[in-house]
Amino acid sequence: METVQISVTVNGRQTGHHTIPAGLAMVDFLHDYLGLTGTKFGCGIGVCHACVVIVDEIDGTSRSMRTCINGAAVFDGKRVRTVEAHAKDGRLSDVQQAFVDHFAFQCGYCTPGFVNEATRLLEDLARNPVSKDGLEDRIEASLGEHLCRCTGYVRYYEAVRDLIRANPKLTKS
Repeated sequence: METVQISVTVNGRQTGHHTIPAGLAMVDFLHDYLGLTGTKFGCGIGVCHACVVIVDEIDGTSRSMRTCINGAAVFDGKRVRTVEAHAKDGRLSDVQQAFVDHFAFQCGYCTPGFVNEATRLLEDLARNPVSKDGLEDRIEASLGEHLCRCTGYVRYYEAVRDLIRANPKLTKS
């Protein structure tokens, strides 16, 4: 079996060098090598986005990456945030709390992907506010590819919309 070595910073911690099977999916690396099971394996073909993690770029921006269709080797040298990174000192992040307040989940399987994508959206809006009349389109562009088997979309979208509207720095006239 062919192996590769990777080193990834996950949730602010350097994970060291790992020798892994060359074809190992990132979701499996997170689960099996790092014990981080919050990232969910949903469809396995990159469609549902339950497995999305945040990859932080050097320039301060970030992007979402699916972990079921991307091998762990693709993440070598990258800085990654999983759903486990958001709560601090036993307190939920604003996104997580908004989802709880809106009961935005049912089974919760898709929630990690929604949390990561909504977090990215708010971070992006902090740098580049959206016009109030463009808010719905921006939320749809961000969350639109995420699938929820329990059809909790309305509540996820409401939670994100309310969170954005509550922070005047995220929107512009």
